[in-house]
Amino acid sequence: MEIPDVTASNCSIPAIGLGTWKLRGKECERTVRSALEVGYRHIDTAAFYDNEDEVGQAISDFNSDRLFITTKVWKDSLRYGDFKRSTEDSLRRLGLERVDLLLIHWPNPEVPIEETLEAMHDLVDEGKVEHIGVSNFSKEQLDRAIEKSSYPLVNNQVEYHLGQDRDGLLKYCRDNSVSLTAYSPLGKGDVLGNETVRNLAAKYGKTPGQIALKWLIEQDNVIAIPKASSRDHLEENIDLFDWELAGEDIEEIHGA
Repeated sequence: MEIPDVTASNCSIPAIGLGTWKLRGKECERTVRSALEVGYRHIDTAAFYDNEDEVGQAISDFNSDRLFITTKVWKDSLRYGDFKRSTEDSLRRLGLERVDLLLIHWPNPEVPIEETLEAMHDLVDEGKVEHIGVSNFSKEQLDRAIEKSSYPLVNNQVEYHLGQDRDGLLKYCRDNSVSLTAYSPLGKGDVLGNETVRNLAAKYGKTPGQIALKWLIEQDNVIAIPKASSRDHLEENIDLFDWELAGEDIEEIHGA
């Protein structure tokens, strides 16, 4: 199954990816490998996750030109030299010469955003990073970062699922050609018990998780990175692209 892309600025990101937070060791390597075998192209990791070695092992047998790999630099490494070292360490662990998307994992008010952006710009110029963005940035923080950046900030990764109001941030992202990646898109499982979601799952013959993910990626500029460890759940989470939610059902979920 071919997963469509979400494009913002000059960056196209597969609409569904695999989140790897809390995946470790052989389980992580096995899960990432299984995800790629069933059709995933987008893998999300971070220095803080302590699993880039395993992700690197898993992706090594696949054509990296077809993959989209995102990693992140932790908030204690946002000084210029620390940021560059962290990124180069991530590339070494991943076995890559260049990462597709590099994000600031969390804002750090003790480090001027200009200093971190300078490191990001230099990494792009050196060919070690294709695209740059941020994670867990508010609308105001993102606005300041965009203002100070010489290169497009193409993505903001935040927690987003049913029950969270992200309308203001989403509008800002759309207006500024920034895609939004939703982590914890199932609310750590809480969304699966929502009555509206369960009723629509029965109506469409889908699982509650599929309804919740479909609602997210039906929104302009939104990408989702659910975590899964079993092959069945990996397949379930990408079985989203040969059916549609009716407009009134999307609105009903939005109000749930």
